[in-house]
Amino acid sequence: MVQIITAKNGVRIVAEQMAHVRSLSVGIWVNAGSRYETIKENGITHFIEHMLFKGTKNRTARQIAEEFDRIGGEINAFTSKENTCYYAKVLDHHGEIAVDILADMFFNSLFTKEDIERERQVVLEEIYMSEDDPADDVHEKLWAVTYPNDALGRPILGTSETLATFNEAMIRNYMAKHYGPQNVVISIAGNIEEGLLEKIEQLFGQYEASEQMIISKPSFPIFAAGEVEKTRDTEQAHIAISFPAISIKDARMYSFIAMNNIIGGNMSSRLFQDVREERGLAYSVFSYQSSYEDVGVFTIYASASKQNLDALKQQIDQTLFDVVTGGVTEEELENAKEQLKGSFVLGLEGTEDYMNRNGVNELIHQHHRTVDEVLAKIDAISMDTIDELITEILLTEPAIAIIGPENEE
Repeated sequence: MVQIITAKNGVRIVAEQMAHVRSLSVGIWVNAGSRYETIKENGITHFIEHMLFKGTKNRTARQIAEEFDRIGGEINAFTSKENTCYYAKVLDHHGEIAVDILADMFFNSLFTKEDIERERQVVLEEIYMSEDDPADDVHEKLWAVTYPNDALGRPILGTSETLATFNEAMIRNYMAKHYGPQNVVISIAGNIEEGLLEKIEQLFGQYEASEQMIISKPSFPIFAAGEVEKTRDTEQAHIAISFPAISIKDARMYSFIAMNNIIGGNMSSRLFQDVREERGLAYSVFSYQSSYEDVGVFTIYASASKQNLDALKQQIDQTLFDVVTGGVTEEELENAKEQLKGSFVLGLEGTEDYMNRNGVNELIHQHHRTVDEVLAKIDAISMDTIDELITEILLTEPAIAIIGPENEE
């Protein structure tokens, strides 16, 4: 059962007791992602995620790492387009140590000039690595086409140009705007020892919002159909196609996931069978859904030799045409439901999984469904809703990005 405590300053603590385990996962979720950055700030959310590990008033970066190694724990973080999470996983009796270190990083990071310059080079290498991988690069190009006038279309990592401008003042100003207590959720799951929730409330429930603080709100960007091609000296051509879809708050979300599974979400999907198994046009072909608070996209990705690219595109078009005109079968729908239920339940095997689920649910939905409630929602997926989504999504003009070798005429 999920317990929610709201501290006097607005920080929400979401706890799920799991007395049968001996571990504990705790995460600081911040409603700050790359989509809430200005053009000049692009990449700073991710940069701050890195900087919180570089040392505090009480601990050096090395000491932070050594303290977790000493207790056999793990500490990490990630940045998405909508939020940032700093999290740790430890044995249950080390919960207080984990919480204390996370709070120290959150409140007392130094952001020294030397650390900023050093980490700037690290993130620059991360940007270069992403640009060097055509499978990553094609998706960044696709986002830029899809939302050309919104931060949702800009890269989470930022660019080398924006990265070069970041300094302590920019970091502290951004955190003052977005790291206020109303934008923070502490999610904890596992064998929670007595007194730990009170410790969390003591650490995170006292600080006050700055005068600059803003509540992050969705921008409802308009999907833009279009196509971009980039010539690169690669062995394969990479193609990514997106269609406008539904937000994560849409009541048809589980149906959307089922639709994705049927079209390209697994090895038995239409795309995998048509493109790879029956025609051998590509090694990698799949689809996935991306849903945010206000908008969503349905994306197809594939890679093939330049000789097969035209045939690959034609087959993807044909497969989607078959889905639109013929719909899906009852067998496909039932298989998709079982796949959904299996992946959902198997995805809740550890304390980190529960911590992630509860953190996202509180940040976005402010509602927590039980496992049985989710399974009932999946069972309720209907053919009518799937057909409705297929028509709504696949009959729109897509955005397309292609990266690969130059075609020889």
